[in-house]
Amino acid sequence: MRRSGILAAPFLAGLVLLVVAPAIAAIYLAFTQFTAIEPPRFTGLDNLGRLVDDAAFWRSLGNSAIYVVLAVPLRLVAAVGFALLLHRRSRGVGAARAIAFLPSVVPEAAYALLWLWLLNPVYGPIPLLLGGAAPDLLTDPWGARIGIALMGAFQIGEAFVIALAARRVIPGSLYEAAAVDGASPWWTLRKVTLPLMAPIIALLALRDVVLSLQVNFVPALVLTDGGPRYATTYLPLYVYRTAFRYFRFGYASMMTLTMFVATACIIFVMYRLARRWRLV
Repeated sequence: MRRSGILAAPFLAGLVLLVVAPAIAAIYLAFTQFTAIEPPRFTGLDNLGRLVDDAAFWRSLGNSAIYVVLAVPLRLVAAVGFALLLHRRSRGVGAARAIAFLPSVVPEAAYALLWLWLLNPVYGPIPLLLGGAAPDLLTDPWGARIGIALMGAFQIGEAFVIALAARRVIPGSLYEAAAVDGASPWWTLRKVTLPLMAPIIALLALRDVVLSLQVNFVPALVLTDGGPRYATTYLPLYVYRTAFRYFRFGYASMMTLTMFVATACIIFVMYRLARRWRLV
């Protein structure tokens, strides 16, 4: 027991220094006026009142909600789809699994720069392939939203591994019985595979909602700089600009606190729905 405590000490110290202490500081600063030049001055709920009347905040919150609606289904379908395609051992499947996981380990800035080239409206491969069949994926508001969601759809590494593990633990005898009964692959997928994987898929959805509300900062900054016409100014980007461009750290902390509360409410609703449907 003593040895395990010693081994866990660096992790616990990092948790306190990098997570707990900054969270407590952010909660405190949310109720202050702080510009990093003068000491924080307690102002109570003034930042919250300013937040209610801030149209830019509500616009960025709405943009973040749109991103979640677009990105989460794409990521779940991609993760579960690749898991179903690559769950069997065969020649080349190991390389295919590595390729599916690879975008998740590429540094975010490098990955965003790659997609900046892929989506370039002049010489990017994707616009050239689509021709005029789709809106511009960088300069059109809805096109930019779709482009950033499409970029995130390939970063499925952790979800892919979890879905793959969930598929591999399903007993093969169930599929043998279905084959004996003459069930089609589509019927087996709908009636056997997906129902048994439903708890894992529900948990992945909960995780991805939290992730999607936080990981769109780099794509929006590098690909579109929050545009066009503020269509991709997501809440993390707005918080960053408020804090480090305008030095309103107290107000930015209140927005961060509000984002976490809103995320917690969304997760609670999704969890209750999942429990009602007996998915978790």
